[in-house]
Amino acid sequence: MLNFLYYPVSAVMWFWHQAFALVLGPSNGFAWALSVVFLVLTLRAVMIKPFLSQVRSGRRMRVIAPQLAEIRKRHAGDKQKMAEETQKLQKEHGVSMMGGCLPLLIQMPVFLALLHVLRYFNRPGLTFEQNAAIGNYVFGPDEVRSFLEARLFGAPLSSWVSMPQSLLDSFGSHVDRWEVIVVAVPLMLLAAVATHITARNSQRQQLATQTTVPEPGTQAAQMAGFMKLTPWIFPLGVIVGGLFFTFPIAILLYWLTNNGWTMVQQHLVHKAMDREDERLAEQRAAAAAVSAETAPRPGARPARKPGAKPVTAGARRGGTTQGAAAEGGPRRPAGTSGKAAAGRRKPGARKGGRH
Repeated sequence: MLNFLYYPVSAVMWFWHQAFALVLGPSNGFAWALSVVFLVLTLRAVMIKPFLSQVRSGRRMRVIAPQLAEIRKRHAGDKQKMAEETQKLQKEHGVSMMGGCLPLLIQMPVFLALLHVLRYFNRPGLTFEQNAAIGNYVFGPDEVRSFLEARLFGAPLSSWVSMPQSLLDSFGSHVDRWEVIVVAVPLMLLAAVATHITARNSQRQQLATQTTVPEPGTQAAQMAGFMKLTPWIFPLGVIVGGLFFTFPIAILLYWLTNNGWTMVQQHLVHKAMDREDERLAEQRAAAAAVSAETAPRPGARPARKPGAKPVTAGARRGGTTQGAAAEGGPRRPAGTSGKAAAGRRKPGARKGGRH
């Protein structure tokens, strides 16, 4: 299922190993460890834009939270209408629910692909020489041998705490389990602490967008209870996986680097967006103050624009006398013709004409 990722993941790791091998040597354990670390940094650098979209989407959810609560209250008996109105509101404000899941959807396949590539450096059932003669995706046999010979403080990078001794002996030289434990356990604990901190920060942001308290016994309440446990469940998963399952030292490095990046990124991005929100709030307040100052007082006449002609009483009554006055002609009552006006002349004027 993840075959299409094995080559890209191994290619990025190969590139960084080649770069660090020029300085530290091809079989140096730190060169291989740094290749894993920079694989993570490369991935997270590519994901900066999706992460920013995720954070902005969460903040917009916080802004429209009262409107969402009103929609839920107004359409409590019509789930379809509630969903339609919610989607419409989210679309108007640029909120994307998929954007919030995108970083995790990208990271998990890469994590599994890296785990597969690391395990294929030392295939079970083969001796050191047999493994060293087989390539591993973009890594040639010489690079596989280099990886198997590399040590990080005495421990192979693809070894794990519960690894069978037969596999530990297949790395080309004898490896004691305590050497693996001394390296793996501190990495495990650091990765668990970093995971706990990032999970708590994410939970804090999610709770900030919550508008209602779910009723006890409902599915929403059960989900909310599970979310409260995630800052403890995820770190426990790292420790259990590192102690009892096949989490190699390189995977623990990957996990620690990934959560360390997330922890720093959360701090910097949220701090920058807090300042951005403060500036926007100040701009809105200033605009509202200016609008209040320029608005006419209740009962006052609106101010006339400079150069505008005054409006005559006839024009205010809707008549046509304004145009006649402008041309210098006689004024007529509104809505009357010339003949009608002549017909209403005084009788004395008509008699005077006969004399």
